[in-house]
Amino acid sequence: MPKVKTNRSAAKRFSKTGSGQIKRSRAGKNHFTGKKASKSIRNLRKSTLLSSADMDRISKILPY
Repeated sequence: MPKVKTNRSAAKRFSKTGSGQIKRSRAGKNHFTGKKASKSIRNLRKSTLLSSADMDRISKILPY
């Protein structure tokens, strides 16, 4: 059985935690931030966990 390759674009966007969950960064921070409040931009810095609906898709392309 050959090894499964890691999707490199996904590896740069997601990381696995110690308990096996997948961590992601929040969207909406790159542009159009002038109309957003400073508090909301500051909250976008924090990472969050991937939803359970997306776990199956992302865990297939991040096997290791």
